[in-house]
Amino acid sequence: MVASAYSRRGAALAVLCAMALMIVLDSTIVAVAVPAIQLELGFSAAGVAWVVNGYLIGFAGFLLLAGRLGDLLGARRVFLAGLSVFTAASLLCGLARTAPLLVAGRFVQGVGGALAAAVIFSMIVRLYPEPGPQARAIGVYSFTQAGGAAFGLVAGGLLTEAAGWPWIFLVNVPIGVAVLVGALRVVPREAGLGLRDGMDVSGAVLITAGLSLGVYAIVDGAIRYGVTAVLLLGAFLLRQRYARRPLAPLRVLGRRRLLGTGAAVVLVFATGMGFQFINALYLQRVLGLDAIGTGLAFLPTPIVIGLVSLFVAPRVTARAGARPVLVAGLIVLAAGLLLLAGAPVEPRYAVDVLPALVVMGLGIGVVLPAIIMLAMGGAEPSETGLVSGLTNTAQQAGAALGLAVLAVVAARVSAARLASGAAEVAALRDGYSRAFLTAAGFALGALVIAALELRRPPGTGAGPAPSGGTPRRNPAGRDRDVAAGLGDTPVRGTGGGTTTPAGPVPFEPPLCRK
Repeated sequence: MVASAYSRRGAALAVLCAMALMIVLDSTIVAVAVPAIQLELGFSAAGVAWVVNGYLIGFAGFLLLAGRLGDLLGARRVFLAGLSVFTAASLLCGLARTAPLLVAGRFVQGVGGALAAAVIFSMIVRLYPEPGPQARAIGVYSFTQAGGAAFGLVAGGLLTEAAGWPWIFLVNVPIGVAVLVGALRVVPREAGLGLRDGMDVSGAVLITAGLSLGVYAIVDGAIRYGVTAVLLLGAFLLRQRYARRPLAPLRVLGRRRLLGTGAAVVLVFATGMGFQFINALYLQRVLGLDAIGTGLAFLPTPIVIGLVSLFVAPRVTARAGARPVLVAGLIVLAAGLLLLAGAPVEPRYAVDVLPALVVMGLGIGVVLPAIIMLAMGGAEPSETGLVSGLTNTAQQAGAALGLAVLAVVAARVSAARLASGAAEVAALRDGYSRAFLTAAGFALGALVIAALELRRPPGTGAGPAPSGGTPRRNPAGRDRDVAAGLGDTPVRGTGGGTTTPAGPVPFEPPLCRK
């Protein structure tokens, strides 16, 4: 029965990662098809950006609300709803024959992606409460994200050329149906707290509007909307201060460790997503590669990320702890960016670019699992959806920040070099090198936070003590277990209470129990 339980939770992890793969593929596969979409549907040069922006606004705006709904309604229910909405919206996008309809479909697709993505972390943590297996599970998730981002560039070009741009959306429909069938069979059922324990409608409206408007302000460069977004987010915090049943209790939002990990997540994803965007331009405009060639040139990074996150990161994390691994990974990540920044004006891929991409893969392969484990560490069972939503929101904020800042840095430096009489390729190379240096600065900022703010294990998340006793401590491996939020993981007993296991206990999802 134990073997069956392990196989069932492995199948559940595969379903969760398949949905995560669909989401990350959608964020990159569309980029290659944008010129074809613009030509066929008559988008303006500025308006076609809304094929991407519409999705980002829906996705980022609903993440926090979706995470909290996972706590209140049950993560499985929210995941299935998000998967269904995402699949239906993909069909709508594929069939769209007008620009407004496509943008509307992309927004709905983003909402569906947010509902599913916001609870994936919390579901993985509950499926794999033990530190070693959890590190491996998050490693699989990290590989899915990295591989999907690179594969999307290649797949987008192939699908657009072979079948037309609608198929970059329509391909999600059969995959989404298959994932939905699998999720109904293997993803464990769980009871939520109930809407009465925290469905603050006013707070939900404020946080969703504030986050959506904030992302719009970033992608469109509209300062007045940014100010309005800040005011809405301030009103949300004030509402949570006085609400009888707050959507996101301030006791959670105000935790110093949660704020520290959130800031580190923002900087890590600003580094990673910004690098991905700038490096794609660098490979195309400096090395002269086409879209498919760019995707192939990117492949070493996700391959190394996969190998490291699947086989190296779990072992070193179990031995050394998540924080030391994060610190070491950020150093390696910054080193890879510095190598790229130092490439010559006429770089050779095998000599000047490939080594840096391999080093980047080594760094990212250990950074992503470690930062996710730290971000989810200390969350109480009733808060895992909220913390998962916060972590996803921090990821999207970091991605938007990285794209915006690095694009501006590269453009301004290149423009200044062109104005001074430099050749176009040399000016572009200088702009991208400065952007890589800026990304290395993001990584070093995350390193400072990890070194100074994340030294102590989380002080919450141990759960209630068993009656007549005190919570178990783990003096020998406290950082390894507790830094991942697992040092004193409560296990729900058959009588409805909680007990603290004396040692590692195989986890059986409810559907696996007989």
